[in-house]
Amino acid sequence: MKYEFLINHLISLGYLKTPLIIEAFRKIDRKNFVLPEYKRRAYEDTALPIGFGQTISQPLTVAFMLEELQPKKGEIILDVGAGSGWQTAMLAYCVGEKGKVIAIERIPGLADMAKKNIAKYNFIEKGIVEIRLADGSRRIAGIEFDKIIAAAAGEEIPEAWKEELKIGGRMVAPVENGIVVMDKISEDEFKTKKYPGFVFVPLVRE
Repeated sequence: MKYEFLINHLISLGYLKTPLIIEAFRKIDRKNFVLPEYKRRAYEDTALPIGFGQTISQPLTVAFMLEELQPKKGEIILDVGAGSGWQTAMLAYCVGEKGKVIAIERIPGLADMAKKNIAKYNFIEKGIVEIRLADGSRRIAGIEFDKIIAAAAGEEIPEAWKEELKIGGRMVAPVENGIVVMDKISEDEFKTKKYPGFVFVPLVRE
C-alpha cells in the first residue's frame, strides 16, 4: 500500500483536515519509524509493535489526536511517550524552526530508537526536538507548554501536566479507553471533552 493512499484514506474519512497536519503526514514517512520486519506493513491503518511491549499508534488515532491538538508554528509542545518517534517528528514539522518539542520516553531502548529515527529529519540537530529519558507523568522543571499530547493511557490526567500547561493551552491525552481534550481556562479551571472508543498502551511510570 502506498503512503499517499493511507493519507487520502484518512482525509476521506474526515480524520485529517488541517493543511499543516496533512503536510506533516506527507513529509514524515511512517516507514522510517517502524521496525525492519514491519516495513511492508508501515502504511496499514493499524498499530504495529516497536518492541519493549509498546506500539507505534494507528495512523487514524494519531491523525485524530493531532487534529484535536492543532499544533502551530512556534509553539512549545510536550510529547509524552516518544515511542519510535513518528508523532514527535510530525509535531516538530508543525512547530517549525522557532518551535520546540520536548519528547519524554521512559524506556531507554525506545528513547534511542526515537533519536535515531527523528535524526533522519535533522530536527534534533536543529534544536527543534529534545528527547528526555524520564517518567512522563512528573513535572519538567521550569517549562510551561502551549500544548501537551500523550501516547499512553493512565486512569486520570497527571496533575503535573495540568500545572505545566499555559493558560489558553490545550492538552490531548488518552484516559482509559478514550481521548480527553482539555483547554486550560484559568490557573485551576479546565474545559474538558471526552471521545470514547480508543485503545492505548498503558503509561509507564516509575
